[in-house]
Amino acid sequence: MSVAPKVPAGTPGAEAAPAPAPKVRRSRKPTLDAAVAAAVDLAREAAQEVAEPGTVGEHLGAVAEGDRLASHVFECLLPGYRGWRWTVTVVRASRARNVTVDEVCLLPGEDALQPPAWLPWAERLSPGDVGPQDTLPRKADDPHLEQGFESAGDEDTDAVALWELGLGRERVLSAEGRDAAATRWYEGDRGPRAEIAEHAKAPCSTCGFFLPLAGSLRQVFGVCANEWSPEDARVVSVDHGCGAHSETDVEVVAEPPSVPLIDDLSPEGLELFGPDEPSDEVPAAAGATR
Repeated sequence: MSVAPKVPAGTPGAEAAPAPAPKVRRSRKPTLDAAVAAAVDLAREAAQEVAEPGTVGEHLGAVAEGDRLASHVFECLLPGYRGWRWTVTVVRASRARNVTVDEVCLLPGEDALQPPAWLPWAERLSPGDVGPQDTLPRKADDPHLEQGFESAGDEDTDAVALWELGLGRERVLSAEGRDAAATRWYEGDRGPRAEIAEHAKAPCSTCGFFLPLAGSLRQVFGVCANEWSPEDARVVSVDHGCGAHSETDVEVVAEPPSVPLIDDLSPEGLELFGPDEPSDEVPAAAGATR
């Protein structure tokens, strides 16, 4: 068997030797030290010094946090802290026998009762929270907006842009902003799946009071201009509808004639007799008084 001779590096025609693969260091899972795991009483005393009397419950176990470092967990009996745990971290120095307390804290468990995550004021607001005298903070990186066209400096050019294209604003709706608005409007109460639209006889696209929007949303949305409609002055989809459509009507059913009423007490319906004319009345009995 022949062995190829080694060629010194830098020699013409020599191939570069492959670089050795980097060694991947795997993290070693810490083991629970026996002395640290046995310091349950020490951990309980440390928790009782911090907690209110009678609020440290049974020992729930110990978790290894590192070499000779572990956390003992106790049940919390404080009212209103369901699922919380008293956590006491104890440690033993290298080559030492004594175990000392490192930290005592109250931590939530998996089923702990916790408040909602904190959000900044600008992110806590939702549609409908802005009042007549409120002002929203400006978002410089709003994904629903993009940079608008700036003034060109020429009066005639700027006038045409402002009139025909609606430009001149610092920021305009981005594609994401238009999609979000269209989805919100279409799936809301002014879309085709609203109860009033399902009972309508014709869509808004065929109504004379329907004013289409300008721009890219013109094909899907418009504004209702019918004062008799519950959607007056609101954005509606072309396949929305209501009972105030300009071209629909209800069938008018003629009312049946009423039964004539006869007044039997009117003098016109009575037969009158004179004093000398015979009458069908029965004569009064003798001796009867009137």
